[in-house]
Amino acid sequence: MFRRDLIPLLLDRSMTLSEIAREVRETPKDVIDALSHLAKSSKHAEYDLVVESAECRKCGFEFAKDKLSRPGKCPKCKGTWIYEPRFTVKIRGETSSTSP
Repeated sequence: MFRRDLIPLLLDRSMTLSEIAREVRETPKDVIDALSHLAKSSKHAEYDLVVESAECRKCGFEFAKDKLSRPGKCPKCKGTWIYEPRFTVKIRGETSSTSP
């Protein structure tokens, strides 16, 4: 199933919406639907969907993390040069700390 394929694809790997759509050969709209479902279901699973929000390349404005698609233009400077949001799946409870 398509949604289950997203977890291993994004596990510790950051990708944009268009990169994911190309990789799984689906439309960006289908990927957005799957990502929003993945975000909701991650509350009851052993993984978390981490979203790096979209950012304006011109002025640095950061969009809300719940905006999964690339915005059309920046509300601050009206620029259209915008980085896409990036998505990663992290296993809950993994820590990189070393024990003494």
